[in-house]
Amino acid sequence: MDYAALLIRVSGVVQGVGFRYFTYREASLLNLSGYVKNLIDGRVEVYAEGPKSLLNQFLNTLRIGPRFGHIDDIEVEWQKYEKKYEKFSIITDYGY
Repeated sequence: MDYAALLIRVSGVVQGVGFRYFTYREASLLNLSGYVKNLIDGRVEVYAEGPKSLLNQFLNTLRIGPRFGHIDDIEVEWQKYEKKYEKFSIITDYGY
């Protein structure tokens, strides 16, 4: 199986609409590891690791977003799989 990692930054109406919880649920269903967090500039950052086929599925789901969100843009950076995380988490601070 081909493994990879994704660094994703999502802009639009993505804070205060359940986007992190939506992302967490979808990543957990696919058994991906990584994190999701709000950024100070209003975007949401997602880092996910796992099988490339599941990451593609995850990315397609994020492009739709949660019911009350609105996606304007998604920046996607494919990275090398490094098994940095054991599970998928929601980071509740801005990472300072």
